[in-house]
Amino acid sequence: QVHLVESGGGLVQPGGSLRLSCAASGFTFSNYAMSWYRQAPGKEREFVARIPGTGGTTTYSDSVKGRFTTSRDNAERTVYLQMNSLKPEDTGVYYCYLRWGLLDYWGQGTQVTVSS
Repeated sequence: QVHLVESGGGLVQPGGSLRLSCAASGFTFSNYAMSWYRQAPGKEREFVARIPGTGGTTTYSDSVKGRFTTSRDNAERTVYLQMNSLKPEDTGVYYCYLRWGLLDYWGQGTQVTVSS
C-alpha cells in the first residue's frame, strides 16, 4: 500500500527558509517521479516542483523557480523541498504527490505559513 507522509512545515518570517520532507513507502521509490503541490486558502491546488526517479531534470513552477529546490534520497525513500526566500504568497498546505500507473496518491499535507 502506497503511503506518503510529509513533514517540516511551520511558521516562518518572510525571507526565511524551510525544508519539507516526504517519506514514501509501498512502491519501488527510485522508479518514479515525485512531485510537490501546494494549496493556498480559497485557491486550487497548484504544481510546485517535480523530480524524476533517477537522472533527468527537475522542473519548477515559475513562482518558485530560483527559490525552491527539490531533491531525493532513494536509499532513504524520501523526497525533499528546500524553500528559501519565502514570501507570504508561499503560504499554504504542501503536498507530496505520486502518479503510479493510473492512480494518484497524495500525502496528508504539511502547513507552511509565511508571516511576520
